[in-house]
Amino acid sequence: MNFNYKVIDQAGREVSGTIDAVSSDLAISSLQRRGFIVVSVIADSQKNILQKSFSFFDKVPMKDLVVMSRQLSALFEAQVSALKAFTLLATNSENKMLAYALNAVTQDIQGGISISQAMAKHPNAFSTFYISMVKAGEESGKLTETFRYLADYLEREFELASKTKNALIYPAFVIVTFIVVIVLMMTTVIPKLSSILIETGQELPIYTRVVIAVSNFFVHYGIFLLIALIAIGVYFGYLARTDAGKKRIDGWKLTLPAIGGLYRKLYLARMADNLNTMLSAGIPVLRALEITGDVVDNKVYKQILEDAVTDVRGGQSISGSLEKHEPIPPIMVAMVRVGEETGSLGQILSTLARFYKREVDNAVDTLIGLIEPVLIVGLGVGVGFLLTAVLIPIYNIAGSL
Repeated sequence: MNFNYKVIDQAGREVSGTIDAVSSDLAISSLQRRGFIVVSVIADSQKNILQKSFSFFDKVPMKDLVVMSRQLSALFEAQVSALKAFTLLATNSENKMLAYALNAVTQDIQGGISISQAMAKHPNAFSTFYISMVKAGEESGKLTETFRYLADYLEREFELASKTKNALIYPAFVIVTFIVVIVLMMTTVIPKLSSILIETGQELPIYTRVVIAVSNFFVHYGIFLLIALIAIGVYFGYLARTDAGKKRIDGWKLTLPAIGGLYRKLYLARMADNLNTMLSAGIPVLRALEITGDVVDNKVYKQILEDAVTDVRGGQSISGSLEKHEPIPPIMVAMVRVGEETGSLGQILSTLARFYKREVDNAVDTLIGLIEPVLIVGLGVGVGFLLTAVLIPIYNIAGSL
């Protein structure tokens, strides 16, 4: 079997090539006997199959990383070696992409590199935050605690993101269904009824004429409306792929009626929780701010944290930097200042994270409570208007016969 390998030779250069061996273990042993430091060894056929399998995936789901982190923490606590722990997880992982990454990490560890360096080769599986936490755990000798921190943090993130998304699924489904039904009515049912009403020659009410005009627009110009909607979707898709466009869209999210406040609390909870987790793991403040900017998933808050890195590096406090920015509420600035002055910043950030998580939960519950009656009333008014516009003229015709 052929294996693709990457090694570092005695001169310190990285060399790539292929080697024929019965198994990956024998391939690694053969390379090590030649004096190479093995970086990675992957079966050629395995690589091709996995590349095809993963062409439709972007990232490993967060829930799989939560389970993996919990299992790693338990295995390390039981004093299982890193090599055996990753081998066990790779064998038992149901997610093919994660199994592939864990297999590669196992081979890299066997080749003599650290866990964090091995994970850094798989950005689709392990984020910058995850890798930095693992690196801090290696340096402090607290890998067991680190993976427990990671599992707890990712679980909180997953729960928070899931609740927010699930809150929007029901109204989105109802609105899309309503739009589809209205379009079908306007393009199939109303044109047939309107031709009958017009043939009678009677004076139609204003609301009936409006419905007929909208129906005619959909019938004659609906294709142009569809093209315009697709063009707008393509434009926003392009915009989301550029830094300037992503920042603009992220700014719009924070100003949206009803859900803008929800987004703000979500990002603040993520920012506080992320900073607290990294500071608890012993990661320096500047590095923690940089990584939080990368994982907060909002360009507006990322810019705020990048400014904070620059200000803190120049000797300013974190709270002093944060208070310059309007998206950071005064209560957060005040609590961070207290944490800095008392030396309990991690504890304060943990309190803030819990506070904003509760705020997100309350905002989501309130939103769900408001959306349902608003949708019911809106749908009732829409359907009632449509029926009134069509049925009243038909009753008038029947009464005149």
